[in-house]
Amino acid sequence: MISGLKSDKAEEEAIVEKIYLALVNQRLAPGTKLSESSLCKVFGVGRMRIRRVLLLLANRELVELQPNKGAYVARPSPKQAQEVFEARLLIEPSLARIAASNVNSKDLKTLEKHLLKESAAHASGDRHEAIRLSGEFHGYLAELSDNLVLLRVVKDLITRSSLIIGMFGEKGVVNCRDDEHAGIIQALRSCDASLVEELMRRHIDHLCRNIDFGKARTTSDDLAEVFKE
Repeated sequence: MISGLKSDKAEEEAIVEKIYLALVNQRLAPGTKLSESSLCKVFGVGRMRIRRVLLLLANRELVELQPNKGAYVARPSPKQAQEVFEARLLIEPSLARIAASNVNSKDLKTLEKHLLKESAAHASGDRHEAIRLSGEFHGYLAELSDNLVLLRVVKDLITRSSLIIGMFGEKGVVNCRDDEHAGIIQALRSCDASLVEELMRRHIDHLCRNIDFGKARTTSDDLAEVFKE
């Protein structure tokens, strides 16, 4: 029985992760209806399992559960959107400073390889891949802080930022510019904690300033197509 429960939980977490990645990659637009029956067909599981998955996502404020209507991808208000970036401004610069103290040569090589992938995605115009890699960069820096609680917070904030950019940003806007990431890596290499912190602060501020909170963009998505392997 215990083994079965662990298996069920692992399967639910796997589905949560797939939906999470679809949000990060902006393949699911804000306000998209997450039909239980459609998700059951997509993932080949029962309705109760999908309901638990949606509840997990709702607890992270990535999905809105509306009584008698169903589940929808979160649609943040301009005020909520600004609060997300304010939270990132408070958290990520401090984590970047800690990362500067913990980073080693192996970490730097990993970040540099990651930056090459980011640059290639930008150069090829692959917006979804660029967004995914940009989020991973911030997540990796948060990992270097060695604080699992804050890592989860940052991971959720990154996803919510992608939703915000999808809703309020222009079509050509991606989460981050790889040249700003390059500057952060250079500061990490120099072990300049104060500079790393300041560059991250400027970087998050730059992301926020490139969003027009007065304009929202909505689209509808075919769930079967979104999660097509």
